[in-house]
Amino acid sequence: MKIGSFLAYHLKAGVIGKAALRFERLRSKWKAGRKGTAGNDSLVPPLASRFRMKELISQQYLAGNYANGVKKVAWVASGAPVEILQALDYFVYFPDNHSALCGARRQAVEFATEAENAGYSRDICSYPRTEIGAFLTGRSPVGRIPKPDLIVCSNNICQTILQWYQVMAAYHKAQFVNIDTPFLYEGPKDHQIEYVQKQLEDLISIAERIAGKSLKYARLKEALRLGKEASELWLAILNRAQTKPSPLTAFDAFINMGPIVALRGQPETISFYRNMLKEVDERISKGVGAVKNEKARLLWDNLPIWYRLSWLSQLLAERGVNVVISNYTYGWGELAPLMDPLRPIESMARVYLMPYLNRSVQYKLQSMKNMVKDFDLDGVILHSDRSCKPYSIGQIDQRNELVNGLGIPAMLLEADHNDSRVFSEQQTKNRLEAFVEMLC
Repeated sequence: MKIGSFLAYHLKAGVIGKAALRFERLRSKWKAGRKGTAGNDSLVPPLASRFRMKELISQQYLAGNYANGVKKVAWVASGAPVEILQALDYFVYFPDNHSALCGARRQAVEFATEAENAGYSRDICSYPRTEIGAFLTGRSPVGRIPKPDLIVCSNNICQTILQWYQVMAAYHKAQFVNIDTPFLYEGPKDHQIEYVQKQLEDLISIAERIAGKSLKYARLKEALRLGKEASELWLAILNRAQTKPSPLTAFDAFINMGPIVALRGQPETISFYRNMLKEVDERISKGVGAVKNEKARLLWDNLPIWYRLSWLSQLLAERGVNVVISNYTYGWGELAPLMDPLRPIESMARVYLMPYLNRSVQYKLQSMKNMVKDFDLDGVILHSDRSCKPYSIGQIDQRNELVNGLGIPAMLLEADHNDSRVFSEQQTKNRLEAFVEMLC
């Protein structure tokens, strides 16, 4: 390890960087406080937790700027077993999370265009086009992206991610590992769990060789325990939306989900979600709803439209509509009960087999029906996401089942989670206004 790299990592990203980001958080919170606490005519002020969330995510990206030469770096897909890499002290970078951030910052189209100019089709998901374009240009809103020593993904969320990460491994000449997960039409069978478990054990051997150290199972259990507690807190926060009026919106959840995706297994994530839960509970105790005049409550199906979160939230709130829950954010909490730190490998195999997208469309439909009942919902918006085909498949049938089976309104909204070139603001507004007329 070079002394210069060590000092840069611990001083610039550690002592100085953390102090600067803490100062920025306090300054932003103070400025927001000066603007008053009334919010606007339709929404109460956003949760103050967002300032700490931004600080945590910024710290992680800042550390990534200086990680090479100090730590081994692993790129990990959001649905891959990060706990093994955390226990081996890798610096972990999530390309999925970075692509979403580029979408929210409205830089995704700039990077996607560069990827398309290099020959990648616009029919490919906008996440890999964003990330490949960022790599080809060497630009990013978070500074320097750390070069990977190891790239780990799992095809438990889609097949595109497998090709995407293989491409990035080839660009960087990094070791590539995919955790192959059999698709589940019903609950996982013993032989399916054993199949994934064997692959996790192989991953440990590869990661140990690259890291130059042996895995300590006490550390793996601790990483899983921390991840489980963070997921339980996240689930508790989302379930608070069952309260009427709901103290938070699905858009609040989209904004604050970064730590549960990119920092699960870290003590700071637990502290963050404890404070967020406390803030949400304070709203409930005071009878404060996130939408001031909540008249209708909806479910959001699929990924968010990252570049129009605020616009959509405001448009619906002005009409008394609160999108209180999303099955996309719920997926990061609902598997928490399956995590067992005392049996880390087996329980990880079970958990990573069971994300929404590795299960049948019937399972997803039943989950949405359960949410309609549990959250006392009045309707459903199914985001037909041009990029995420696994999440969007079956939505027409699911919409019909919700309308005819449960008797509640449901609409398909066509867009893309990152590529704003396929989004029509006026058309979306017209469709949502017509849908809301049925609800309120």
